[in-house]
Amino acid sequence: MIRHSYKTSESWRALPWKKFRRNLFRLQKRVYKAVQVGDKRKARLLQKLILKSTSARFLAIRLVSQLNAGKKTAGIDGKKSLSFEDRFNLEELLKMNSGNWKHQGLREIPIPKKDGTTRMLKIPTIADRAWQCLAKYALEPAHEATFHARSYGFRTGRSAHDAQRYIYNNLRSSCKGIEKRVIELDIEKCFDNRWV
Repeated sequence: MIRHSYKTSESWRALPWKKFRRNLFRLQKRVYKAVQVGDKRKARLLQKLILKSTSARFLAIRLVSQLNAGKKTAGIDGKKSLSFEDRFNLEELLKMNSGNWKHQGLREIPIPKKDGTTRMLKIPTIADRAWQCLAKYALEPAHEATFHARSYGFRTGRSAHDAQRYIYNNLRSSCKGIEKRVIELDIEKCFDNRWV
């Protein structure tokens, strides 16, 4: 009797993705609330639960192997993509090493700059990217709970357009207040060594 592998494209597509997203969001919401009320112990336990969550593992693998724009970029191991079997194997690897993940090396690519110098672009492997995504799922809700309401930089679901809309709505002539000011600062040289 020949036993067929369960690690096929059909079994990958048949995974309950909506349920996985709901489960992860529910855990992230609990982390957010725990940090908001100051219960750091509960937040850490919930973050560990996210790292061990099957839903989070599969969503992280799906994000780095299917949905990301840089999904075809190879790391030091030379892998540009994962087969369906590789994805299931990676999920098992993430499950086994949930508490002590060891990163592989980074692939370095020199990128020339306009001034003639080069900068090094460092690319992690797909497995390391999946682990980083998993860690992001656990850390992001805790940081979101402590951010200022008007902070727009590098936040999920926020962009420069949100900041522009807020500024426009508060500076237009129909808004109340006569003491409105726009202050422009150029901090390019602010962090030079000469001020140290």
